[in-house]
Amino acid sequence: MKFDKIKNKGQARLFESRYLEMLTKTHPLVIWAMYIPIISYMLYYSNMTLGFSITRVVIVFVGAMFCWTLFEYLMHRYLFHFSSENPKVRKFIYVMHGNHHEYPRDKQRLFMPPVPSLILASVIFSAQYLFLGQYTFMFFPGFILGYLIYGSMHYAIHAWNPPAKFLKPLWRNHHLHHYKGDEKGFGVSSSIWDYIFGTSFDLQKEKEDKDKVRELMFNK
Repeated sequence: MKFDKIKNKGQARLFESRYLEMLTKTHPLVIWAMYIPIISYMLYYSNMTLGFSITRVVIVFVGAMFCWTLFEYLMHRYLFHFSSENPKVRKFIYVMHGNHHEYPRDKQRLFMPPVPSLILASVIFSAQYLFLGQYTFMFFPGFILGYLIYGSMHYAIHAWNPPAKFLKPLWRNHHLHHYKGDEKGFGVSSSIWDYIFGTSFDLQKEKEDKDKVRELMFNK
């Protein structure tokens, strides 16, 4: 989804109804506060009620976090940047992700808001349970923590300079995805899948456009 010019002020109007519009916005801390109790309880339940060892719980939990990075990459590449001439499909993609490319300074739409987030999380949990059974109570928390880290990394990339030198390539990868070409740089919390699937930017050749980067950063 291409835009002739990104907008540095305001927000996209996604729905005519102001009530629906309210449901499209949230703060990162709201989502963390919503999911941390769920994550904690499921891990406790896995160990204390289902009887899985702490070692097994940790292995499945960490493995799920890694699985999230692939899910994140695939969703970003093949769903959020899906190209279609169908107006309804284009509207769906714009609501899900396109508005962020047009209004990159919108702080309230980097996390999926509570209501749709819980609905989607319920669907994902159910799908995982079909394949994993009781292991879902260890896998799902890791998957969701992966999402929380992804959302927080995305927020940080638009809010601050990289806090450590080793994180700068991740920051640059996402900045280039915005202003250089959205056919590359799909990883936000990790660039590993961009390297594996050949969609990473050559950061040694790409010159950083500081003016373009400033346009992507939140107003202080």
